[in-house]
Amino acid sequence: MNNKVLVNLYVPALEKKYEVFLPVNRKIGEICSLIAKGLIEVSNNYYNITYCEHLYNRSNGGEYNESKLLKNTDIRNGSQLVFM
Repeated sequence: MNNKVLVNLYVPALEKKYEVFLPVNRKIGEICSLIAKGLIEVSNNYYNITYCEHLYNRSNGGEYNESKLLKNTDIRNGSQLVFM
């Protein structure tokens, strides 16, 4: 799949890890919205969207710019990300 990357996503609010395919042609802000909506479903409505969620690199703590396309970041298959 050239249009998606498989990442490891840690969600501290749920204390869970997920393997997630992310679309490379979407902005990080859009991806955050998609992740938040998906978390509501997989957590049986336990997760509450705050609309302030951000995506971070788990190894260096860097925050990803919401206006950048995923393909223009360092996110690749196997990347370790944090969503909070």
